[in-house]
Amino acid sequence: MYVTYLGVRTVARSAKLHVGRPCHGAQRNLSTLPSHYALPSGDKIPSVALGVWQASKGEVGEAVKTALKTGYRHIDGAWAYRNEEEVGEALRASGVPRDQVWLTSKLWNTFHAPEDVEPALNESLQKLGTEYLDLYLIHWPIAFKKGSDNVVDEELTANPYPTWQKLEELVDKGKVRNIGVSNFNIARLRNLTANPLKHKPAVNQVELNFWNPQPELLKWAKDNNLLLEAYSPLGSNTQVKKTLEASEVKAVAKELGITPAQAVISWHVQRGTVVLPKSVTPSRVVENLLVVKLPEDLFNKLEEAAASHPPQRSVNPSKNWGLPFDIFEDDGGVLVPDEQDSGERTGAAGWRTGAGVV
Repeated sequence: MYVTYLGVRTVARSAKLHVGRPCHGAQRNLSTLPSHYALPSGDKIPSVALGVWQASKGEVGEAVKTALKTGYRHIDGAWAYRNEEEVGEALRASGVPRDQVWLTSKLWNTFHAPEDVEPALNESLQKLGTEYLDLYLIHWPIAFKKGSDNVVDEELTANPYPTWQKLEELVDKGKVRNIGVSNFNIARLRNLTANPLKHKPAVNQVELNFWNPQPELLKWAKDNNLLLEAYSPLGSNTQVKKTLEASEVKAVAKELGITPAQAVISWHVQRGTVVLPKSVTPSRVVENLLVVKLPEDLFNKLEEAAASHPPQRSVNPSKNWGLPFDIFEDDGGVLVPDEQDSGERTGAAGWRTGAGVV
């Protein structure tokens, strides 16, 4: 597997961890988890990032400054978040050298046409005040026709390869160091990677949390050398309280002397994923950075608890976008053969309303 763990350190702890609002009763020695993962390019991506989705104007800059001061070196953003300019200003004000901060942005649905990809990237680079991105992702596997009101471009949705080829060109130009996808299910990943790729996807950023752990996608990603990134790692805004008050989460946190949020974020990294907690509250930004390796029995306790209930997805724009299918259930009009079978993708001509994942 080409995604490797880096920066593991062992730290003996016989008392509670003095970060955030720790619980009491830690009795075990804890070791830290990987600080970075190595990607196919050889670049090392930090395992914990500050996510800036839904961070409002006037708040996101301070959150970024706090994060960088605390020790974060990974900021996850996107063109669609509408805050890249403030993020860029905070990066420059922090004094942290550009080459020490991992910057991610994302290509919005409206810009999947090959001729629109580079101009969209240039806009993000200009707002962020940087000459390159460390990671650039296709934000969603749905292409909209430019200038339309969310009218789906069936051709580019069924076949994202032309968009991907343009991303590969941007890597070769040095404007982007790594490329990947976001919100792709297994069928769509298999569809994209069936093409003769010059640069394979380094990352798939998806919703992963206690209520939607996606074990099948995680296993497929590991089997196929693809790193997953977890957004909404504590759940949606309406789920966070429920996550932190889950009995299993509280029990693990209490036994280790860490906060419930730290227990969940640690679980994510221990699953082998990059985790993207988001907050504009300084104390929580600090708290979320500390991850520790959970003893195997406690890790398994959280893994089993997360899998014990039906998955509850909190982010799904399918209906809002007027799609006649569910983004996460549908294969986007492509015929993906079974692993042992042969077959051809049907392309736009095979667009099938409500089609399920093969």
